[in-house]
Amino acid sequence: MASAPARAIAVVMLTFVLCGLGMAADTAPIKWQRAHATFYGGADASGTMGGACGYENLYTAGYGTRTAALSSVLFNDGASCGQCYKIACDRKLADPAFCKPGVTVTITATNLCPPNDALPNDNGGWCNLPRQHFDMAQPAWEKIGVYKGGIIPVMYQRVPCVKKGGVRFKIVGRDYFNLVIVMNVAAAGSIKSMDVMTSDSNDWFPMSRNWGANWQSPVLLTGKALSFRLTDTYGQTVVFNKIVSGGWTFGQTFTSKLQFK
Repeated sequence: MASAPARAIAVVMLTFVLCGLGMAADTAPIKWQRAHATFYGGADASGTMGGACGYENLYTAGYGTRTAALSSVLFNDGASCGQCYKIACDRKLADPAFCKPGVTVTITATNLCPPNDALPNDNGGWCNLPRQHFDMAQPAWEKIGVYKGGIIPVMYQRVPCVKKGGVRFKIVGRDYFNLVIVMNVAAAGSIKSMDVMTSDSNDWFPMSRNWGANWQSPVLLTGKALSFRLTDTYGQTVVFNKIVSGGWTFGQTFTSKLQFK
């Protein structure tokens, strides 16, 4: 049987090994993956407004022109709305005439690029299953590609989102069909779950994703002050106490001072 000093040394050595493994895991590089990218929306990206995430005006919602529509496999039925991706032209596969090497651009997922089964996957059906594809806002695409190229192979990785200001909530719908659009989410960018508490209750009620970034309430919200509890896809939970004042109107946006980190 080992002596007490020997056991103590062994514990210390094991602690250092485990800490080293933890540090290695935390600092492990994020793997780059291959995809293709096209562009849409015009030189000012005005044609990218709206979209399958429901952010409506991307300028006022805080997303600007660094956005993209994702193919179905990446869009994940709207669960990827708000996520951020760093994208670069794939120098190994791209035509050098259409690639801007050494440059990256970070975009936010704001739309769906739907499949077009009438066209083959390698000739127009760029967003068909199971392709990973980004249909980027033109100003973002032109950071990494030359306009005449039209489509380029790219490398991408998901990255934490950096946003200005706090999370925003916009209430839409009608009296008995209340939806809340969650916008300008930093870090993970995307929301995994959302709960609401009304001013006439002490209970949290789970909301459900109706479409994109629109979350539907199971209880009537009209005329009540509201608190929200959000959990992002990184697992962080933030509570926004009484972020919505009583007497709100549909179409009104409330901006919090809180943000995911």
